[in-house]
Amino acid sequence: MAAGGGSPSIVEFFGGEDGYRCGYCRSDTGNLSHGMWAHSMTVQDYQDLIDRGWRRSGKYVYKPIMNQTCCPQYTIRCQALHFQASKSHKKVLKKMLKFITKGDVSKVASEEEPMDSHIEDVATCDFPYKSESQVSQSELTPLAVDQAEKVENEDKDSGETKEEGDVQKVESDSVHICADKDTPVPAEPSHSAKAVHAPPKPGKGADLSKPLCRKAKDIRKERKLQKLLQNQTGTVEGSQLQGDQAFLLQNSKSKTNQPKNIEDFVCVPLPDDTRHKLEVRLVPVSFEDPQFQSSFSQSATLFAKYQMSVHKDTPSDCGENEFTRFLCDSPLEAEDAPNGPECGYGSFHQQYWLDGKIIAVGVIDILPYCVSSVYLYYDPDFSFLSLGVYSALREIAFTRQLCVKAPDLCFYYMGFYIHSCPKMRYKGQYRPSDLLCPETYVWTPIEQCLPLLERSKYSRFNQDAKAVDEGRLKELGRVRVLHKRTVMPYSVYKKRRKGPSDEASVQQYASLVGQTCSERMLLFRS
Repeated sequence: MAAGGGSPSIVEFFGGEDGYRCGYCRSDTGNLSHGMWAHSMTVQDYQDLIDRGWRRSGKYVYKPIMNQTCCPQYTIRCQALHFQASKSHKKVLKKMLKFITKGDVSKVASEEEPMDSHIEDVATCDFPYKSESQVSQSELTPLAVDQAEKVENEDKDSGETKEEGDVQKVESDSVHICADKDTPVPAEPSHSAKAVHAPPKPGKGADLSKPLCRKAKDIRKERKLQKLLQNQTGTVEGSQLQGDQAFLLQNSKSKTNQPKNIEDFVCVPLPDDTRHKLEVRLVPVSFEDPQFQSSFSQSATLFAKYQMSVHKDTPSDCGENEFTRFLCDSPLEAEDAPNGPECGYGSFHQQYWLDGKIIAVGVIDILPYCVSSVYLYYDPDFSFLSLGVYSALREIAFTRQLCVKAPDLCFYYMGFYIHSCPKMRYKGQYRPSDLLCPETYVWTPIEQCLPLLERSKYSRFNQDAKAVDEGRLKELGRVRVLHKRTVMPYSVYKKRRKGPSDEASVQQYASLVGQTCSERMLLFRS
């Protein structure tokens, strides 16, 4: 997907000198990260940034200083098309199905992952509020394009550096192709990681010439499901199947000798006399959207209830203003593309409505190559349904659904994996998954990373000692700057600037975002 022809991303870089409270090890100042305020951001730029270890909290975008921070946070992604639900995942799916159909409430101690808010990374940090931008909107509005081009051409005339007048629509070096289940899953857009699989253990194993043994009960279930699927279109837990959701129904058909997948549980046609109705609604994060507006108050109230119960926040910590700033203010510009998903790209709330009431909300970003999970909050009264795990599984299924229309969109990003914090290791159980190398930004299968993390909390995953960051900064002069409402390359801005040099700060920013993003995004300079 190209960078898009709309407005460019505009960011304000804050550096990363101060330490913050760590929500994992409780250190007062050990959480170290670089940060910037995103006044606006294209979905392609944010995709490229999270593929370099960045992550957003509201409009604040931050990148942990991996070799210095107390609890290194590694970006983790799940290969959604190849995901296989574990035994504990299936227990959660069965529990929800039982509750909907029969009203069965099983409040047995859960063995599932501690996925209260399955993306807890940003909830425990207070830096977004300290670093909020004070720049006025008028300063962020670039002048007409022809004036910007005139300024950029200034540097061409001097002959010092070769600058391009128009910003090019930069595509990633290579594009994801989501193939069949037998085809290896491709690597991250701009790099590739060699997947090394452990050899099988010696032994006779199963006789592959004979069919697998199957229980009579499973055969009966399969026949019943096939009959139901032939006779009716079905409902997805109370919501009518439409458009690409037919993909889920198709995937839910039992296949001989294959384990059940998520769709087998969430797309089962339900009888008319079900005790409950569960509906999952995808709502754009926009106060101009009628559905978002009408559900805002109920959603904000649920957020406050969750934060006070689960995270022990005070009422002043989780009011409507805090809710808006944290989970409704997004820098991402909504975007539609011909080869993109029907819902478009941008920030969304995936609302779980039970019998006409919101019981959970998954905050997600839909990007060119992935669904990125931002946060989850839910009604603590329904914690017996393991809504953290359930929503993660639904988001994986949703990613697979989007991939039908947008083949490049085939990964599910779960935020950060923190090996040094045992309660955050559960994310590694969503397999197959990869971790991002903090030095070369190449995706590496998690099985190869875990032994390294057992030895040291900070580790370079790319074992090729000669490998470097292919997207690293190569030409500082080409970094795009927004100064006095005028877009210009840094080489021109540097000559015009009065006062002490800011080259060290710009160099740090460009090194962290990489050459491609630094040439595409506008770095605000006062």
